[in-house]
Amino acid sequence: MKEERKKQFLWAIFIFGLFLLNYPVLAIYDIPERWLGIPLLFLMVFGIWLFLIIAMVIFLRKSNSKADV
Repeated sequence: MKEERKKQFLWAIFIFGLFLLNYPVLAIYDIPERWLGIPLLFLMVFGIWLFLIIAMVIFLRKSNSKADV
Protein backbone atom coordinates (compact mmCIF):
# COMPACT_ATOMS: atom_id res chain seq x y z
CA MET A 1 0.00 0.00 0.00
CA LYS A 2 1.28 3.42 -0.84
CA GLU A 3 2.57 5.43 2.08
CA GLU A 4 0.28 8.37 1.26
CA ARG A 5 -2.80 6.14 1.27
CA LYS A 6 -1.79 4.72 4.65
CA LYS A 7 -1.45 8.22 6.10
CA GLN A 8 -4.86 9.19 4.76
CA PHE A 9 -6.50 6.17 6.33
CA LEU A 10 -4.84 6.80 9.70
CA TRP A 11 -5.98 10.43 9.60
CA ALA A 12 -9.51 9.22 8.80
CA ILE A 13 -9.47 6.94 11.86
CA PHE A 14 -8.22 9.87 13.96
CA ILE A 15 -10.98 12.22 12.75
CA PHE A 16 -13.60 9.50 13.25
CA GLY A 17 -12.30 9.01 16.80
CA LEU A 18 -12.54 12.73 17.50
CA PHE A 19 -16.12 12.68 16.29
CA LEU A 20 -17.07 9.67 18.42
CA LEU A 21 -15.36 10.98 21.56
CA ASN A 22 -16.81 14.49 21.32
CA TYR A 23 -19.68 15.98 23.32
CA PRO A 24 -22.74 15.52 21.08
CA VAL A 25 -22.14 11.80 20.56
CA LEU A 26 -21.15 11.07 24.15
CA ALA A 27 -24.19 12.99 25.43
CA ILE A 28 -26.33 10.20 24.01
CA TYR A 29 -24.81 7.79 26.54
CA ASP A 30 -24.85 10.16 29.52
CA ILE A 31 -27.79 8.46 31.19
CA PRO A 32 -28.06 7.03 34.71
CA GLU A 33 -27.88 3.48 33.32
CA ARG A 34 -25.30 1.02 34.69
CA TRP A 35 -24.02 -2.22 33.24
CA LEU A 36 -22.26 -4.54 35.69
CA GLY A 37 -22.09 -1.59 38.08
CA ILE A 38 -20.18 0.62 35.61
CA PRO A 39 -21.82 3.77 34.19
CA LEU A 40 -22.71 3.43 30.51
CA LEU A 41 -20.80 6.60 29.60
CA PHE A 42 -17.50 5.14 30.88
CA LEU A 43 -18.10 1.89 29.04
CA MET A 44 -18.75 3.73 25.80
CA VAL A 45 -15.64 5.94 26.11
CA PHE A 46 -13.35 2.99 26.73
CA GLY A 47 -15.19 0.82 24.19
CA ILE A 48 -14.78 3.43 21.44
CA TRP A 49 -11.16 3.92 22.42
CA LEU A 50 -10.53 0.15 22.22
CA PHE A 51 -12.30 -0.02 18.85
CA LEU A 52 -10.06 2.72 17.41
CA ILE A 53 -6.90 1.02 18.66
CA ILE A 54 -7.95 -2.35 17.24
CA ALA A 55 -8.88 -0.74 13.88
CA MET A 56 -5.43 0.85 13.63
CA VAL A 57 -3.62 -2.36 14.60
CA ILE A 58 -5.54 -4.43 12.05
CA PHE A 59 -4.97 -1.85 9.31
CA LEU A 60 -1.26 -1.47 10.03
CA ARG A 61 -0.66 -5.22 10.17
CA LYS A 62 -2.54 -5.74 6.92
CA SER A 63 -0.70 -2.92 5.15
CA ASN A 64 2.71 -4.10 6.43
CA SER A 65 2.09 -7.70 5.34
CA LYS A 66 1.21 -6.54 1.82
CA ALA A 67 4.38 -4.46 1.69
CA ASP A 68 6.50 -7.50 2.62
CA VAL A 69 5.18 -9.58 -0.29
